[in-house]
Amino acid sequence: MSRPYRITKTFAPSREGDVELELVIANPPGSGRFPAMIFNHGSTGRGLNEAVFRRTISPAVIAGYFAQRGWMTIFPQRRGRGKSGGVYSEGLAPEGGYSCHTAIALAGFERAVEDIDDVMDYLPALAGVDMTRLAIGGVSRGGILAIAFAGMRPGLFKAAVNFNGGWLGQACPGYEALNPQLFRRGATAGVSTLWLHGSNDPYYSIAHCVKNHAQFLEAGGLGQFVALRAGHGLMFKPALWSAHMDKYLDAQFPF
Repeated sequence: MSRPYRITKTFAPSREGDVELELVIANPPGSGRFPAMIFNHGSTGRGLNEAVFRRTISPAVIAGYFAQRGWMTIFPQRRGRGKSGGVYSEGLAPEGGYSCHTAIALAGFERAVEDIDDVMDYLPALAGVDMTRLAIGGVSRGGILAIAFAGMRPGLFKAAVNFNGGWLGQACPGYEALNPQLFRRGATAGVSTLWLHGSNDPYYSIAHCVKNHAQFLEAGGLGQFVALRAGHGLMFKPALWSAHMDKYLDAQFPF
């Protein structure tokens, strides 16, 4: 069975000198302007294997789902990831691996925000994108980035989707403070959000994720939390989440 989309690639200029950011684009059939999902990748496990940094991430399960709805999906590869230029530095410790130090982790988050700002600056020049019908999403670190970025740049997106999102895992003592702090940044988005979490996630317990969502709502955020019987790989099980996503997108994009 052929896939319901075709893949193209382009590069967006970055604020970091001559560095460019790789964008993988899954185009649905047809022509014209399409609604677009900006879908953000997560981390690299423990952050110790530099070969993993250079793997381009564009999950077929996400590309296929949105293509079947007639959407384009854009997968940005942040600095130092995939074929993007620059050095990968999203909260890595000097000795290697991801740091549990909250200041280092926060600096890594801010660096990721800069990259998505550069992608959004480039987006109007990308053929086929309907700038009036944009959504942002992501998985793991990309999930919390999507929710926070939607609030930090209100008015850009009509929807924000989070799969198993968090920035610091629960092996780090500061995770209970940093993760809700970053999620609260998304509370000013002014649009409903969808949080899809696996109830058996070993990195972000369901209790922690429920608290993150509660604090997001208390800060003025909008949206639904859905716990599903899966682990951190929930994204790869569309049979569990596609009905929730269908209902959510139909409500956010009625036309």
